Amino acid sequence: MSDVDSFIDEVTEEVRRDRLYMLLRRWGWVGVALVVLIVGGAAFNEYRKARSTAQAQELGDAILAAMVQNEPADRAAALEGIEAHTPGGDAVVNFLLSASLAEAGSVPQAVERLNAIAVQGDLPEIYRAIASFKALLLQADTLPAADRRQQFEALAVPGAPLRLLAQEQLALIDVSEGDVPAALDRLQALRLDAEAGAEIRQRAGQLIVALGGTPEPVVAQQG
Repeated sequence: MSDVDSFIDEVTEEVRRDRLYMLLRRWGWVGVALVVLIVGGAAFNEYRKARSTAQAQELGDAILAAMVQNEPADRAAALEGIEAHTPGGDAVVNFLLSASLAEAGSVPQAVERLNAIAVQGDLPEIYRAIASFKALLLQADTLPAADRRQQFEALAVPGAPLRLLAQEQLALIDVSEGDVPAALDRLQALRLDAEAGAEIRQRAGQLIVALGGTPEPVVAQQG
């Protein structure tokens, strides 16, 4: 009986081995393909990282080469020839280009560059907010106060990254329009805002005094 059992076990093992070989012959390519995909994917990731690093270094070198130009017009011309490969890199180039254009007296072109950043939806909000803010500052003498007020109000909504700076500009628009009480109310609120830093509180206090008001005392926040 034991010899029979042993024979049956051997036959069973042989059948299992044959089935395994059959499965390997039929589906072994799947395992090979998986290995190729894994190895190939890792190699591609390394290539992509190396390429991104090289592109970032190339962009940095090009920006440095442009910024050493003494004349703003020459800097602008050099910056215009730089090709960035990422939205963030493109935004950095346009920020620097707008500053050089404004310094060279080409304010409309500088504003155009900033507005291009402001509407670039794949950029973080802070990039777009800074671009809008800078564009409005450059148009202080050309854009009607009502238009500037509307756009600064959009930047001053709760939670916006440049909310306090936009409120400060709105107070200045109030002053330019002769609405001193509105400016004082806005500046007092700005000084008392829990998120306001020492510098912006100081500027608001100085403007309140210049307008004939008295800055309200700021109560220290309890930590």
